[in-house]
Amino acid sequence: MDVSTIIGFIMAVALCLWGIGMSKIGNFIDLQSLAIVVGGTIAAIVASYPFRLLKDVPKHFVVLTRGKKYNIPKLVDQMVDLAMLARQSGLLALEEKAEEIKDPFFKQSVLMIVDASDPDKVRDALEKQMDDMMARHDEAAGIYEKASSYAPAFGMIGTLIGLINMLKGLNLDGGGGASSLGEDMSVALITTFYGSALANIICQPIAKKLRVRQAEEELYCATVVEGIMAIQAGENPQYLRERLLACMKQSQQKKLLLKAQKSGGGEEAK
Repeated sequence: MDVSTIIGFIMAVALCLWGIGMSKIGNFIDLQSLAIVVGGTIAAIVASYPFRLLKDVPKHFVVLTRGKKYNIPKLVDQMVDLAMLARQSGLLALEEKAEEIKDPFFKQSVLMIVDASDPDKVRDALEKQMDDMMARHDEAAGIYEKASSYAPAFGMIGTLIGLINMLKGLNLDGGGGASSLGEDMSVALITTFYGSALANIICQPIAKKLRVRQAEEELYCATVVEGIMAIQAGENPQYLRERLLACMKQSQQKKLLLKAQKSGGGEEAK
């Protein structure tokens, strides 16, 4: 489980509370301002996106807190095993192995080369599926990026509402209402504070974490595509391992390659 988002949120809130001071926290509570910012932001998001996207919002929070789902070294090991099997027994032997694969994209990729499809058609089909997947992830992260722009805007709207009401109630000739000027001004500015807090403490971090998850899945899928095409082409398993590990840091590559050699990596060259 990845709790970094939760920890960051708690830290941000705690630091804001510490900066405000617990004795003055009441000055920053205004339900009407909160309704304008939070309610207005949610309303704008609902107006901007279809329900087919909005209904998946609860799933986004599962993605934020889940642990590391994609293990590239493990995937590379699986690819090398499949490459060795394909060289020894042919591509048809991979069909049984495909049934043991849990990831749908990986499984479908293996089955496509088992069917002896044209390599160019296989690559085109897999890349099209990957592009569609990334487009859906773009839409999900875009919801929170858009919310982070709406929130400060509604904060400013709330501030303008407060300022207008304050000036309407101010009698410049008789001085009436001048005593409450500071209090009215602070209430008007609270909505700006709420808008900035909502955008930078909640919406932007969620959007960024979803982008990180998207990049992890994109790397995983790209590795699957490259590995599958290499298996179909009959490439050397040892070369395949080195090629697929190229996306990782040099220190990690050396460590994983050395581990593979110690565990019998010489068999891959057969």
